[in-house]
Amino acid sequence: MSTIASPTDILRRAHAVGNYYGFSSLASLSSKKKGTKTKGAHPESINLDKLDPAARDVAGLLKQMRDNGIAPSTLSPVFLWHTNIAPGRTSPKGIVVQFHAFGVDHAIADAVLIRAVRSFIGDITKHEPRLRLNSMGDKETRSRFARELTTFFRKNGPILPADCVTCARTDVFEAAERLTKCEGLECDIPSPTDHLSEASRKHFEGVLEYLEATDTPYELAPDILSRGMSWSETCFEILTDASIQAWGSRYTELSKHFFKNSFSSVGAVIHIATEERSAVVAPKETKHPRFVFVHIGEEAKRESMKMADQLRHARIPMTQAIGIESLTEQMRFADNLNPPYLLIMGRKEALERSVILRERSTHTETFIPLDSLIDRLRAVV
Repeated sequence: MSTIASPTDILRRAHAVGNYYGFSSLASLSSKKKGTKTKGAHPESINLDKLDPAARDVAGLLKQMRDNGIAPSTLSPVFLWHTNIAPGRTSPKGIVVQFHAFGVDHAIADAVLIRAVRSFIGDITKHEPRLRLNSMGDKETRSRFARELTTFFRKNGPILPADCVTCARTDVFEAAERLTKCEGLECDIPSPTDHLSEASRKHFEGVLEYLEATDTPYELAPDILSRGMSWSETCFEILTDASIQAWGSRYTELSKHFFKNSFSSVGAVIHIATEERSAVVAPKETKHPRFVFVHIGEEAKRESMKMADQLRHARIPMTQAIGIESLTEQMRFADNLNPPYLLIMGRKEALERSVILRERSTHTETFIPLDSLIDRLRAVV
């Protein structure tokens, strides 16, 4: 059994992983929205009782974002993390940590989210996490799959567990999920990936390509089926042998209830069961990073994802916005932080396995091979 970090350490490591992968805390984003805070109930258009536990956690976060005036868009994506651990208070028995990306349609948002959550879980358990994923696709895909499941239960009803057949009359997705937990079935349950729309197929392939290109081990898991209508596209779980589990997926339809404008939303909810309840100590104030990593193009994004953990473990004071494709948005991100140095990587540098170190005060640029990057950065910290 893995040993789980203390609540204080969980909070500290969430800060660290968020920083290196480009996720800001909800608390820090809320503090910048002074004067715009409101309080209100959940939208009448959603019924919390009908949401699964993970979706209820997400709905709670979306409400906090709305109440604090945080409104992402495709032009201004937001990557954030949040937890119910609060500095200066006694930690809850059931700890919840969430990572989310808003405003990015591209598969890179899913991949960055998965990498960040996987790194976080590995940090707090000291064990290699297992990543299992599947795709439930978009509305078109779910409609196709629902029809296929309905036919499956009708044809195979006599040899299937009675409770699953009864459940299928009201919710074929929940019935299928129950079947995946049954042993010794004489027939194969249909797979949603066989019914993906063209758009969903491309998106899922994009996620898998990012995972493979960044050496992220994963297992295809046809038995992972997202219940309810909250979730869509790629769905995944990250497991260890400790009492910890993460569930993630896109949930654009759910986020529509909270904001005026629609935007892509993908997130992961991590539940950590711990018997320890202790006063939580606030992490040390993070100094402004000396380096902001700016990347241009697919190849550079993939390299930066692979390097995030290396730079974090080396304690190089750096941050980046991996999931944001726009160079303009990345430069705005860097300008707000005002670091002494920029690390710049385009397609040419990624293929040559090098990076440009730019000193912002003098505009001096130095080309550095990736193999010696950490040593060179340590020399200018």
